[in-house]
Amino acid sequence: MSWWVEPVKAIDEQAKQFAMQRQQQLTKPTGSLGDLELIAIQLAALQGTTHPHVNQPWITIFAGDHGVMQENISAYPQAVTRQMLQNFATGGACISVIARQYAANLQVIDCGTVGGSYCYEGVETHCIRAGTANFAVEAAMTEAQCHQAMKLGRDSVEKAMSAQTDIFVAGEMGIGNTCSASALACLLLNEDAEQLTGIGTGIDAQKLKYKKQVIDRAIALHQPHVKEDAFKIMSAVGGLEIAAMTGAYIRCAQLGMPMVIDGFISSVAALCAVRLNPDARNWMLFGHQSAEYGHRRVLAELNAQPILNLNLRLGEGSGAGAALGVIQLACALHNQMATFAEASVSGDQV
Repeated sequence: MSWWVEPVKAIDEQAKQFAMQRQQQLTKPTGSLGDLELIAIQLAALQGTTHPHVNQPWITIFAGDHGVMQENISAYPQAVTRQMLQNFATGGACISVIARQYAANLQVIDCGTVGGSYCYEGVETHCIRAGTANFAVEAAMTEAQCHQAMKLGRDSVEKAMSAQTDIFVAGEMGIGNTCSASALACLLLNEDAEQLTGIGTGIDAQKLKYKKQVIDRAIALHQPHVKEDAFKIMSAVGGLEIAAMTGAYIRCAQLGMPMVIDGFISSVAALCAVRLNPDARNWMLFGHQSAEYGHRRVLAELNAQPILNLNLRLGEGSGAGAALGVIQLACALHNQMATFAEASVSGDQV
């Protein structure tokens, strides 16, 4: 049952050394391209090649509704979750445009939304339950349901791997899920809601204050039972889509698939993944630092250096998607720049 504790694929240290040596030979001062160099070197180590590449990205959007919406903690109604699923599939959402820009495969998975049966072309329905329960009064889901959600993420990555994908992005959709992510972060980091809770969809100061109170109530309710167990924490206050992302991240690392982590919610899922399987951290690149309060703290816990800082707070995998362009540029520079010898330029410093 606990497939997520199985070992992850080892990083190719020899490829990393070769990539570092190549960077030193390119027609530029060593280190002058800063993080672009580090991105290329990291990807070379993950892909086991001196010439890293991002030619076939895969983006999966995991969606789920949240029972904590009963507490009125969002600026948008819960119906928006399912409405956005159709928007993803018909190409009108931000992440849909990003996927087209990179010719990426876009997979949309309904892990558990509220409402009757439906059929949207391009949306895979695997509704584990019709949204989570209100975690302010009871556990968000059973452990069996959390297992199921993680398996959805695992299956998505395996599908991506079979399509010869070279990098994976997980995005999320679920009205109320910043509340769930904040509660998860509070329990994982043993901090209160004041430190890790932001405006999410754009709530006002009064509603933000109440949102923090709801999360603190949930912490008081669940902490005695979950302790520091990341799986139990995820079952208690997580979302189906967050659990699915967690499963996806771990499976990426096990199969040797580089991944780009998106914003606050995705980073909390990444933190859950690292708590469950610490070596999964090696396979993560971090797309951006979002404007959502608390994201910086989660990134620090993961010892992560985000590629971008554009004040985004949309979710959907949009920040990770934006970072794909920088990652592709890092690869192109690494692979296509001339060496000092090729360009007949003196590489000796004076």
